[in-house]
Parts: sequence; C-alpha cells; structure tokens
Amino acid sequence: MRIFIVLALMGLMSFTVLAQGDTYELVWSDEFDGNGALDTDKWHHQTQLPNGDSWYNNEIQHYTDRIDNSFISNGTLKIVAKKETYTDQGSTKSHTSARLNSKFAFTYGYVEIRAKLPTGAGTWPAMWTLGQNITEPGGYWYETMGEVSWPACGEIDIMEHWGSNQNFIQSAMHTPSSFGDTVNKGGQNIATASSAFHIYALEWTPDRMVFTVDGVQHYTYEPSVQNAENWPFDANQYILLNVAILPEILDSFTESTLEIDYIRVFQDPLLSVADNVVSDDIQLLSNPVTDTISVRIPSTLIGAKARVYSITGQQMVNVDIQEEDISIDVSKYASGVYILTLEKDQIRIVKQVIKQ
Repeated sequence: MRIFIVLALMGLMSFTVLAQGDTYELVWSDEFDGNGALDTDKWHHQTQLPNGDSWYNNEIQHYTDRIDNSFISNGTLKIVAKKETYTDQGSTKSHTSARLNSKFAFTYGYVEIRAKLPTGAGTWPAMWTLGQNITEPGGYWYETMGEVSWPACGEIDIMEHWGSNQNFIQSAMHTPSSFGDTVNKGGQNIATASSAFHIYALEWTPDRMVFTVDGVQHYTYEPSVQNAENWPFDANQYILLNVAILPEILDSFTESTLEIDYIRVFQDPLLSVADNVVSDDIQLLSNPVTDTISVRIPSTLIGAKARVYSITGQQMVNVDIQEEDISIDVSKYASGVYILTLEKDQIRIVKQVIKQ
C-alpha cells in the first residue's frame, strides 16, 4: 500500500502528494468553505427521474435541488435525507434527498473524501464515480458526452454504507463482467462511521484500484488481463454524492445527514500522457507569470482544451488551442497558485503555475 503525505506550499491551499517515489498534484477540490448553496461551477443537482417515474434499485426518494436537502454550513457539505411528502415530475414520493454530479471528470489519480455518514436502516449513502460517457438522462454529462449505457461506462464505488448494517463500509467495482451484486468488492468495519469523520480514499492507476479508510486498505481491484469487459477505466469518470432511501426505511425515520468536510483529487502530471507526447514537450515560457500564461505545445496537441483552475478547484479559464504558441490572459485573477490542464482525447497534462 502506498503512503501519502500532504505538504502545504507557500502558505497557500496547495498540495503535493508523495507516494513511494511518485508525485501527485492537486488538480481539483471542494473544501466546502462558507455557508449556503453549493458552488454551481463545481456541482450539478441530478433530479430527473431516469425512467420518468422512479430511481434505480427500488429507491423511494426524490432527489431535489432545494437547499433543504443539500447545503454548506460551518465548513462542511450536508446532504440531508428527509421523510416528507414531495411531488415532482408528476410523481409523489415519501422522502427527499440530493444527488450531486461533479462538473469535473478525470482519468487516474488519488481521491480522498473526509466524511461522516448518516444512520438509519434504509439509508444508503454513497460516494462514487461513473464514466463520463454514460447515457443517463438528467446526468450532467449526458447531453455532451453520453455514448454508452451502464455498466459499460464503468462504476467505482469509493464508499457505500447501508444503515441496516451500521458501520460496515464497502468499496466495489461495476463492469460488464460483473455488476449489480458484483463479485468485485471489499469492505471493513468503522466503529465511528456515523459519529466521526474518516478519510475514504481511492488510488486509481492504469493497473489497479486501491481503496482505504484512514490509510487502512480493505480492497484492491487488479485484473490480471484488462479488457473492455473488466476494465472500462482508461477514460474519464466523474464524482457522485448521494443518500438514497430504500423501501425498508423505518417509519420512525425523520432525517439523517451525510456530512463531507472536503473532496480532493490529485494526479500524477505524467500519468495520463500518451506515448507520443511527453511532459517535456509542453513548455511554460515563464513561470511565475504576471498577466499571461504563455505555453508552447507540440502540433499533436492542437485542438486540445486548455483550462486553468484555482487551487480550490474552481475553473477560471476554458479555451480551445488552435496553434502551437498560446497565451492565456490571467490578468484579472489574484496572485497565487493555479493549475493548468491540457486535454485531448486520452491525453491529460497538468502543470502548476504561480501568478505573481
């Protein structure tokens, strides 16, 4: 198992993660600072009933975009499942909750989520990912990226918890070779899963998935031979957070909360680079910068997307690259550390930029 160390740089919210000689850099996060509604630059509320009447798995809740069901307070995200009669899309249900999609998708990396789980038989909180290419009506990426159905898109369950089996948390993989009651799963008991915060983590490399809680490993997924049936995980996935309600929910249930302190996604800057593009081919012509990020790229990256993120994960710039020498205006942004990403097909390159 790899040991991760998080270092603070320059007194800013900037992270480098070291893992047995490899270096992971923070590329996206939400620290859930402040109070009120979620950051809509980062999150999409998925509320549409996918089959027009109900959700999958016999879930009995409506997911809503109301602040009653998802909000930030005292520095944490709260997803609140409630017992209440609620009508939407012509369907009346007995409970409400929230289901969030990240507007960020990635291939490979290290994800950690610090969370405290809800309680109650019939509650089913999950922190997980789906392939960006899933054709799921109402999902954030459906209109622009949807190409394949589940489970061909792949699903990574970083953490699932069933209130009927309090304190047992599970991680699982869903692929065309095994899905639903998948054989690819593992878990552990966390005695304070619902009374204290714990760090749920996934390390995703081209070869394997490793799942831990507070650094203690409980499951590794590592097919000896990879193919489309068991490894649809060489393409972007996005993060989902939700609390589902199952039919066995107790009559005495009123509400319970999934509370999340932060979500952080780290990547190895070289890990997603294709064979014909190496990191040294990407030149930052100056770093630190003042008003402009000047980059020289190989011709193979023309047509790529260049994005600039703040260190807290907010997307600041999104431009198409049309030539080998590009200039990105950052004059209106504050001094600090920013993340520049270049993406084309399966190529993803990450650079850290310091603005003076």
